[in-house]
Amino acid sequence: MSTPFSAATNAYGNISRLVSDQASGKAPLQQTEAPGADFGQLLADQLQNVVEAGKASDQASMDMVNGKSSVVDVVTALAETESTMETMVTVRDRVISAYEEIMRMPI
Repeated sequence: MSTPFSAATNAYGNISRLVSDQASGKAPLQQTEAPGADFGQLLADQLQNVVEAGKASDQASMDMVNGKSSVVDVVTALAETESTMETMVTVRDRVISAYEEIMRMPI
């Protein structure tokens, strides 16, 4: 029997694998009937934004090492990545909290 915390952890792991598979081209996302109506799709899109922000900051760092970029560009890219990541962590925490609250409700 899984506890609410382990169920939430498993769900988070599944979403992480979905995004990793999508980023590597193994599992393209499918469009639902009503665009924007699927929470899972919204979450996957936002996770993809986190991945893209991380790649952009990595590229900015490499450009700076190669002398093609300034420190300001790298700091800006890292700040954007940090902000995006903090947003996703907050969403994850709220989803887990909501799930735990639902599990505590009497039937």
